[in-house]
Amino acid sequence: MNIFVLIGIAIGLSMDALAVSVANGIMIKKLQVRHAFRIAFSFGFFQAIMPLIGWAAGLTFSTYIKAFDHWIAFGLLTIVGLRMIWESYKSAKSDEAMRNCLHFPTLLALSIATSLDALAVGVSFAFLDMTIWFPILVIGLITFIICFLGVILGNKLGPHLGNKLGIVGGLVLIAIGINILLQHTLGKA
Repeated sequence: MNIFVLIGIAIGLSMDALAVSVANGIMIKKLQVRHAFRIAFSFGFFQAIMPLIGWAAGLTFSTYIKAFDHWIAFGLLTIVGLRMIWESYKSAKSDEAMRNCLHFPTLLALSIATSLDALAVGVSFAFLDMTIWFPILVIGLITFIICFLGVILGNKLGPHLGNKLGIVGGLVLIAIGINILLQHTLGKA
């Protein structure tokens, strides 16, 4: 596979994770490099591991996951988004809102939800009869870099969006979930 095609695939796969990273960056008022690293690492890791799982599973697993992957992504993103909105109304503590998007179960759910498409890409790699190790390295690294920058960008935009950053972040996550659902149910995936 051409390296430019692989980079294009990696960038395309990382777009959902980028949007969520920006939303997370908005939520964190006192951003530290370790926060951006943690979010970016989580998204990069899952974007790399899902194609490996898909590649190993092959065609059989693809027929099962393709039927409902969009529902899983929609559900996870909507639940996390609604939780973020609820937390912004429930608590005025900015530290609690910051921990919400850095909390392991929340970050895990977001990482899985944004990497389900990578699972299907991994299955397609199996049909190309290619080794998987270089593609997953490229996908993981590009996703990490894009998400790291996304968290920082979101954090810089945050002060300009007012006090209800949790609402903005939650709405972004829900919109991503709806977009994934619509793309798959309308046959445009």
